[in-house]
Amino acid sequence: MKKFLIIQTAFIGDVILATPLIENLTLKFPDAVIDFMVKRGNETLLENHPTLRNILVFDKKKKVKAIVELTRQIRKEKYDAVFNLQRFASSGLLTFLSGAKKKYGFSKNPFSFSYHVSYKHEIGNGVHEVERNLKVISDICSPDFAKPKLYPSNTDLNFVSNFKNKPFVCLAPASVWYTKQAPKQKWVELIKRLSNLELNMYLIGGPGDKDLCEEIILESSVDSALNLAGKLSLMQSAALMKDAKMNFVNDSGPLHFASAMNAPITAFFCSTVPEFGFGPLSDKRQIIEVKDLDCKPCGLHGHKVCPKGHFKCGNLLDISNFNL
Repeated sequence: MKKFLIIQTAFIGDVILATPLIENLTLKFPDAVIDFMVKRGNETLLENHPTLRNILVFDKKKKVKAIVELTRQIRKEKYDAVFNLQRFASSGLLTFLSGAKKKYGFSKNPFSFSYHVSYKHEIGNGVHEVERNLKVISDICSPDFAKPKLYPSNTDLNFVSNFKNKPFVCLAPASVWYTKQAPKQKWVELIKRLSNLELNMYLIGGPGDKDLCEEIILESSVDSALNLAGKLSLMQSAALMKDAKMNFVNDSGPLHFASAMNAPITAFFCSTVPEFGFGPLSDKRQIIEVKDLDCKPCGLHGHKVCPKGHFKCGNLLDISNFNL
């Protein structure tokens, strides 16, 4: 029986885009034991996954202690292979110290010298992040492209069922980065347009997004819009998005939630571009962006303010160009 560990200790979206490795390893090695390491706060994404045995949690606020404890735990397991999708030193050190028979990851990691095989991670050539990730298991199997998958529990599904009493859409207006976020007035305009369609509208996000969502609703003066930011867990949000007529998102975490539920997506790309490899994967998907700007893209992760001061990639978005 094979025993594998997947490491992805980055952001929520990165964990979601790593789940096709679980699906492929399960398919190719049906009897394998598969564990997954995430950073603290992301463990709920995978708690209900049907084929994972354990979720290891890396507390980055206590990095040294966490590395010592996790190394002890990992070495005890005697993994046949560790697949490290993170490109930074702490995950590379854990892989190096793992004692696994084989170690795989990306060549950008400072500890890639210790890998059995390392792979290039190139952004900007149109290859999706899922494809880049799947390369890391290509030495032991021939992976098939697969959509990311999340598995909300019955409790999560039941919790959000009360919001599904009539057709609805979800809107996720916030992003960690200002330039990856469609401007507030675009969301106000979108809600006003949607209000003519007899739909419920749910604004979703984390606790820190509550004020922005409230401002959007107040400025739109639409009664059918409800602020759910901070009121749903990560998996409850995924469960809600699953049955929406449309999910309006930025190039941010909620985009990947929708992809993982194969839920319809309209994605706004402002300062970034789909060619970076983080675009939507649902069967029903559309991208709205401003093309042919000399200054776009202005960076991989976005900025706190527009470097040019005009934010044309956001302010010129045509949010009327969507299909439900």
